[in-house]
Amino acid sequence: MATVYEINKGVNRSIEFKGIKAQYITYLAIGMVLLLIVFAVLYALGVGIYYCLAIVLPVAVALIVFVQHFSKTYGEYGLSRRIAGRRLPSSIRSRSRAVFTTLQQPDHATIENH
Repeated sequence: MATVYEINKGVNRSIEFKGIKAQYITYLAIGMVLLLIVFAVLYALGVGIYYCLAIVLPVAVALIVFVQHFSKTYGEYGLSRRIAGRRLPSSIRSRSRAVFTTLQQPDHATIENH
């Protein structure tokens, strides 16, 4: 008997699946595909199936837990904002005022023509 999963999406809302929102669904899908590839490579190299499962299953569970945690903690765009915020400098230092004193005022006639 097939199980049917619903993907809830309202107007102007991001996709949500089992509590996982937006880009986190993509992260989970990519992680699962990579784990499938790791499993296949290990099995092809002759590693026993139980050893392959012992390696891949805990990593898969950890991946699911972390993705759900990030989705719940940061929301739809929060993780991207946090990563972008880390790239901002904490301060801007200038050893000279020359940068600011040599700025020219924009010509209002030029601005109005554009």
